[in-house]
Amino acid sequence: MGTCNIDHSHEDVVTKLRSQEEFLPGELSQKIHHFLEKNHSQEKLNEVFHLLKKYDLAEESEQEDRNKKFVALIG
Repeated sequence: MGTCNIDHSHEDVVTKLRSQEEFLPGELSQKIHHFLEKNHSQEKLNEVFHLLKKYDLAEESEQEDRNKKFVALIG
């Protein structure tokens, strides 16, 4: 994934999560929702958005890689 110069709002990230959550492992989806209940830096919001972006179209190995990045980011 390349870098993006667009800052994504909290609302954008939540909307993107909702559009992709059926493709995410259930527990991970819940953890991301919980993570987004708190305030986070613009950098973290952008990172979550880009991990979610086109998640449904990613190969299984790419999804697994993104899942690991989510866990590292949200704890």
